[in-house]
Order: sequence, then C-alpha cells, then structure tokens
Amino acid sequence: MKNENSQFGIPRRPFGKTGCEVSIIGIGGSAIGSAKSEKIAQRIVQEGLDGGINFLDNAWEYHDGKSEIWMGRALKGRRDQAFLMTKVCSHGRDGKVALKQLEESLKRLKTDYLDLWQIHEVVYDTDPELHFAKGGAVEALEKAKKEGKVRFVGFTGHKDPSIHLKMLSYGFPFDACQLPLNPFDGTYRSFEKQVLPELNKLQIAPIGMKSLCGAADAVKKKALTAEEAIRYVLSLPISVLVSGMDSLAVLRKNIATAREFTPMTAREAEALRKRCAPLAADGRFERYKTSKEYDGAEGREQHGFPGLKESAD
Repeated sequence: MKNENSQFGIPRRPFGKTGCEVSIIGIGGSAIGSAKSEKIAQRIVQEGLDGGINFLDNAWEYHDGKSEIWMGRALKGRRDQAFLMTKVCSHGRDGKVALKQLEESLKRLKTDYLDLWQIHEVVYDTDPELHFAKGGAVEALEKAKKEGKVRFVGFTGHKDPSIHLKMLSYGFPFDACQLPLNPFDGTYRSFEKQVLPELNKLQIAPIGMKSLCGAADAVKKKALTAEEAIRYVLSLPISVLVSGMDSLAVLRKNIATAREFTPMTAREAEALRKRCAPLAADGRFERYKTSKEYDGAEGREQHGFPGLKESAD
C-alpha cells in the first residue's frame, strides 16, 4: 500500500482523491446498534478513536435509527476526531426523501455535516436508473455537497459487480464506493476483479466490507480464519475496511490486527483464493449476492419484497 502512515497506532491511507487519510479499519454502524447496551456501544466508538480508528460507518435505517443515535452520543466532544459517514436509504424514492433523511441523520448523529454521505444498498438492477433519474438521489447528493452539509459522496452495494459498474458508467464524480471484498469474492462474481480496478483508475476511494462474508459462516465452518480474511482484504488497494464490532473484545482484536498488519504477498493471496475457490463457486458463503436474505428491509419494501430477515451492508 502506498503512503501508509502509522503514527496514529493504526496505519492510515489516502481516501481517494479527497486529500483525507483514514484508518485502514473502520467501525461498522450496523454492529453498533447490535451491542448489548448503549454504554457498550459508546465505549466501542470511544475506545476505537483512542486506539487510532477514525473511520465511522453508519446508515439512516440501521436499527431504525438507533445506530446513529448511539454513535452521535458517543461522539460528543470528539466529532473532529472522526471521519463520519452515513448512508441515505431512499431506495429509489426521490431526492426530497433523501434530503429529509439527511436532516434526520444529522440530528441523530449530533453534527451539522458529514464527511461522507452514500447512497445505501444499490442492489437491484433498476437502482442506477432510479438514483440518476431527474429529481433522484444523485441530485440530492449534489445539493447536500453544494450546501456544505456533506463533504464527500458515494454509493454502496453488495449484490452484483455489474450494478456497481452501471452506477460508475454515468460518469458522476463519486468520491467513494463501498463494496464486498473477501477471498471468496476473489473467484465468484468478483467485485475485486471487476469493480476495484475501476475505482482505483478513477481515484474513487474503495471502502471494503463483508470481509467475513456478512455472518462469518466461513470462519465458523473453519474454511479460513478471521485473521486470514481481514489480512487478505487489507492487502487489496482499498482505503479502509469497515468491520462489524458489537463488543469491546472484537474491537480490541481488530485494533491489534490492524496494528500488526503486514500485506500478503501476491503468492499468498493467490494461494488463499485458490483454497477458497471450490467453496466460493456456488455462493454459499456470499448469500448477499445470491438471495434477498441480506437486503435491508427498507429497500425490500420499496421494491416489493417485504417480510424477509433484515440484514445490513
């Protein structure tokens, strides 16, 4: 990785073309809302900041706003130490809905601006057209950035590389993009192979997620270790890896992993991809690509698929 800076305890990398630097690992907002209590959630955020993590992920819809509320309270007096991101969950509705959600997110997070605002969960084939339609979410991104309510803008998704590429095909000046990356993705409907090179070519900051495939099933079934998976993703040309941390134990383990990180060699990475390839081929560990099980409830409702188990980016 170029320009890594470890003076903060955890290495930092450039965030695309923005001129900012972020910690190589970030705290996932969905997991904050899953902590056993608000006190623990706040300690995760605060101890993470103390340990050198400065990238904080969130979304308007996580736990019906609880994740943003808890994170906002945790940031009291420390807002300037964080690169704060949340996501708009309009899911194809117009820019007015998006801007209303932005105001609600700012209020919950107790801030008057975001470092990054992203369109959440672009996972349906029709989503790019809906977001780029006249009066759509992309216009809301532009308006919010122009008004100084957000510094940078982007989009996220976990379904299919072709949808990400369709979003990029419009030529909009996104600052960031969030995508699933792990050793199984390396050989199956691969965001690593198809999308990541485009992001780096365009100097759009890549934000990795789902290093443990969402529910860590591959780790639980001993296909690989959590350390292998995280090290693999951190060795890719990304700016930051968002990781779910719903306990102090997980936070501390991730901080240690980030501090001790050394990149995999090309040979090591290829060996791990090949080891995982037989289990990757049917998508068993990346069900967010193959089913609607991992699509958020808010988006499913807008697209007419209510009633499934809720999950998150």
